[in-house]
Amino acid sequence: MDESRGRTTLSRRDVLLRLWTWGTGLAVIDPRIARAVDSAKTVLKPTRKAQARSVIQIWLSGGPSHLDTFDPKPNAGSDYCGPLNKPISTNVAGIQIGELLPLLAQQADKYSIVRSMTHGVNAHETASYLVQTGHNPGEGLVYPCLGAVVTLFRGYDHGYQGLVPPYIALTTPLGRFSEAGFLGEQYAPFATGGDPNQKRFTVEGIVSEGLTDRRSHGRRELVRSLDTFGKTMSDNPYFRRVDECERKADETVAKAAKLFDLSQETNETRERYGRNTFGQSCLAARRLVEYGVPYVIINSPGWDTHKQHFQIMRQKLPQLDQGLANLLSDLAARGLLSSTIVWCCGEFGRTPKIDWQPPWNGGRGHFGHCFSALVAGGGFAGGHVIGATDARGEEVAQRPVYPQDLLGSIIRLLGVDPSGILPNDRGLSVQVMPAKEGGRGRLDEIM
Repeated sequence: MDESRGRTTLSRRDVLLRLWTWGTGLAVIDPRIARAVDSAKTVLKPTRKAQARSVIQIWLSGGPSHLDTFDPKPNAGSDYCGPLNKPISTNVAGIQIGELLPLLAQQADKYSIVRSMTHGVNAHETASYLVQTGHNPGEGLVYPCLGAVVTLFRGYDHGYQGLVPPYIALTTPLGRFSEAGFLGEQYAPFATGGDPNQKRFTVEGIVSEGLTDRRSHGRRELVRSLDTFGKTMSDNPYFRRVDECERKADETVAKAAKLFDLSQETNETRERYGRNTFGQSCLAARRLVEYGVPYVIINSPGWDTHKQHFQIMRQKLPQLDQGLANLLSDLAARGLLSSTIVWCCGEFGRTPKIDWQPPWNGGRGHFGHCFSALVAGGGFAGGHVIGATDARGEEVAQRPVYPQDLLGSIIRLLGVDPSGILPNDRGLSVQVMPAKEGGRGRLDEIM
């Protein structure tokens, strides 16, 4: 564990073992969970033909302002709009978005906006858990987030045969709670680490900084040549099996490294996405779903803007605009948008009224009463707006949408019944997604 960065650092041996166990389905998990998963497979079979094959989740960690992004309120006054009081029209008549999102404005026919997301929670951890899992905390179980659930239904047990894990986080995990929940570590995301905007995208245990593929191969061959004990046991069938597994794992890592090698893209493409961590993460996500990875999450930090909000937005929003707009256009051009769900939001919004007083100097606080989400592809129709907030963006005025409504809709488009029972080691009857009183359980308007 790297305590200074607060995350686990994987050695090459760790990754070799994980890739091999993921690929063979032999990951070590609680046997009670394993039995529950086996018994649940008959219950959790898809109930409809899936329209979506993959999901790209863009997580704006900290909570973006809905007023400055997808729910502008130009008439609310300077205490609400601040300097961002000139929303722009999109290529869909009647839909306007924030002025710092001009490229996304040209792609509005490809996505829909949910302006009435709500849960009323203002704490990061609880709100993140709600939006990621659809479940309320305090029920005696830590539920898996959407990525882990998709991995359960779309991973190795259901036909995925990729060389990289079926659930990948670019570049760090969320860190607010256990993403795998009670399903176990087999369903946790593989966090790449590194920075895709660097000359060489270093990926934990797969791509090392300053170490070429040729040099890496030479090191492995040197280790094998020095393994005198292994040579003496070369006729032992068990050692032969270990050697074969190691050889296959090495080949897997070498092939996986190419998947993360963004230098295979043209300079024009990389510039178009934006030469920054977020933009290049969007490009990496496109490559991963093109390969067939079921679930990719881009964890974009820095949206918790209590201080100097507008200065930060002038940096963050253009990067979001460039990366996400080009991801959508690229997916569409390559015929992938129809089978790839893209959803983008944070754990909540930010207070509509700006705090101009020191030390905040134009900051926005946490706001779970209402916030916005963007959804596209995989069966979601584009060019629509669901719900509305009041004139100042302080309350939901029309069609409240709860996290379980959004997540349940995504699950349905993947062909899975949200009311199915999730496997757990307690034998409890717990649904994939709970029903919410007052919610509709799905986004019927755009499905």
